[in-house]
Amino acid sequence: MIDSGSQNEENKLKYFLNEYNIRRIDYVVATHPHEDHIGNMDYIIKNFDVKKVYMPKVTSNTKSFENLMEAIEDKGLKINTAKAGVNFQLDGVEFKFLAPNRNYYEDLNNYSAVLMISYDQNKILLMGDAEKPSEDEIIKKFDVKADILKVGHHGSSSSTGSRFLNKVNPSYAVISCGKNNDYGHPHREILSLLKKNNINILRTDLDGTIIFLLDGQKIELYR
Repeated sequence: MIDSGSQNEENKLKYFLNEYNIRRIDYVVATHPHEDHIGNMDYIIKNFDVKKVYMPKVTSNTKSFENLMEAIEDKGLKINTAKAGVNFQLDGVEFKFLAPNRNYYEDLNNYSAVLMISYDQNKILLMGDAEKPSEDEIIKKFDVKADILKVGHHGSSSSTGSRFLNKVNPSYAVISCGKNNDYGHPHREILSLLKKNNINILRTDLDGTIIFLLDGQKIELYR
């Protein structure tokens, strides 16, 4: 499980987990300590059989972060550092962290744990809120070609540089953003760039929950 969404979306998360009868979560990844990414993570830790937790080495003084740290401590779990080069496998699927690549960034977003998920021929790149400085570091070290790109920072113009996007060259771009959000996400520049590259755009504010079915060879968009 990678991130948990804001507490405002708690009911949707609970419904999804109950619908698929999920009780055990082998790996939990909190990409970075912003509330819209870890708002329900304390609930996950408390109520599910979580085996391992991965987080980048950065802290926050927010209540959501404090709640998460308390839940981890109460469960007696160890925090594994999410950073470039770390990887794990589960049922034939490889999870490889491509970022963060440094120990210090001015912007908390650039501490985001970026994950490449590889299942046979299928690849998914999950960017968290990583911005262009992190993208530039990633493409210097890693092959980022992927079928599905979870667009960084909710489609903000601070992320998804044209050089980075050309390297990823995805078939699908997924933008997670709230309807009529105060930030104007996704920004017009990013939508224009994605359209210019003939990438299929999916947005949670317009399309709701987005589910892909992958068998290692082909990708099916479940509607």
